[in-house]
Order: sequence, then C-alpha cells, then structure tokens
Amino acid sequence: MKLLRYGPKGREKPGILDQQGVIRDLSGVVDDITPQVLENDLGRLATLDIAKLPPAPANVRIGPPVAGVRKIICIGLNYRKHAHETGMAVPAEPLVFMKATSAISGPYDPVILPKGATKGDWEVEYAIIIGKTARYVSEARAMDHVAGYCVLNDVSERAFQMERVGQWTKGKSCDTFAPMGPWLVTKDEISDPHRLKLWLEVNGHRYQSSNTSDNIFSVPFMVSYLSQFMTLEPGDVISTGTPEGTGVGQKPPVFLKPGDVMRLAVEGLGEQRQEVVAYSGGD
Repeated sequence: MKLLRYGPKGREKPGILDQQGVIRDLSGVVDDITPQVLENDLGRLATLDIAKLPPAPANVRIGPPVAGVRKIICIGLNYRKHAHETGMAVPAEPLVFMKATSAISGPYDPVILPKGATKGDWEVEYAIIIGKTARYVSEARAMDHVAGYCVLNDVSERAFQMERVGQWTKGKSCDTFAPMGPWLVTKDEISDPHRLKLWLEVNGHRYQSSNTSDNIFSVPFMVSYLSQFMTLEPGDVISTGTPEGTGVGQKPPVFLKPGDVMRLAVEGLGEQRQEVVAYSGGD
C-alpha cells in the first residue's frame, strides 16, 4: 500500500494511492494516518476495495504521510562513499542524531532557508517508519516492527551544523528541513530496501546518484541498534543517511540559495520537488 495525507497544511485527510495513481479518500475508514493506525489498522486497510473509495480532488496538496510523529532519528555517514567524500572514517557503529519534528513538511512544500543561513544543503534519504513499539529487539525480529518506508530530504544548514558550538541538531531542525513523502510505502511492497536507486538534482543538475547497496548498516541492524538506547514507537521516523554528492562535498562547495529547485527520488518510494525560498517572517 501507498498511504498518504492530502489537503491544506494542518487539515490533511488520509488517503491511499490506487493502481492507476489516483488518490483515494480514506477519511471514511480512518480519521488520519496516525501512529495508532500504523500499529493497529494496516491489515484492515490492506483488505479494502480501493476502487470503491471516493477520489480526492485533482491537484490537491500532498502533506507528510504520517501525522503525530514523535521523533525523527537520523543516521549519519551510512554510505561508504559519503564517508570518503567527507574525509571521515567509515563508522564502526551508527552515528546517531535527532531532527526536530517541527521540521516536517510535505514533499512539494517550499524549503525555507532560516535567518542567518549561508550554507544550506541537501540530502536524499529513505526513511524507515516504525509500526510497532520496539524495545531491545533483535535483528532477527526487527522487521516485525517496521510499517514501511518513505523519501526524506534531510535538509541541512552546514554553518549551523559544523561551525557553531554543540551537536548537529540545530543545523538539521529548522522549519521545513524534513520534507517527507509523497507517501508511506508499506514494507511488503519493497522486497529489498538495500537495493534501491536514489538520486537528487538541484536546478536540473544531478548531484546525488547512488544505490542503497552502499549502506554500511542494514534496516534490521539500525532498528535493533536504536532500540537498545531508546524505545521506538509507532510513527517514529528513522532517516537512514545520504549518499555522496552533497553540496558541502563539491569542489568547491555548492550551497542552496533562494530560487533553487530540488528534485529527488528513491526507487519505489516516489519523488519530491521543493523550491528554496528565503525566510520572510518576523523576529
């Protein structure tokens, strides 16, 4: 299944994509795509006759595919070539940091460069969506706790991340810095998450083009590993790292500016598009 949420920001409705690519309205079946739905209702949704559901309006906005996400956990340097690109050693165990849930936005919403930004950057990633509570789970049982996957652009402000005091979180958590979607693809549709092509373009130039086979850590390992340190709850998002080709890795570095357009995709999980804009709010 491909589950999604559509409609104005803050008023999204639940939907499901049919075989013809038409969004069907799920609001008569569930109130939203929530952590509770991921935990309890995926089996029921899989039995629906999707063709009998009403279609969503044409040209509707697509929101992030899960409501009520409690935490976004990110894995750094999870691609061998990206580790080499940054000049850092291949990690012996996952490098873990957090991204604020207030950064979540839709897959086609604008990305807003924050006040003081000078080094905005892109990172195409696939994210794991947790479906059942995981606490001290083994690798052998880890997939029992996965609901599915989605595309996530781990947008970063490198000056905040690397040149300011402290850890990476403040360079990763600005509003709109976690575009998710367009849909949550349930795990049964992805036979091997470690064999997916992924790419990202800025203004039509392809900077990232790789395959998840370059991952250092597997999906079962990441879920099991993280569950040793924190309880993973339904709806939690694990963003699994980005391949080589980030802006900071270019020679010379290339950073985002207002007017740039990012396009990115992960095989089987869909495509995103974001226009970059400058912050225009108040203090």
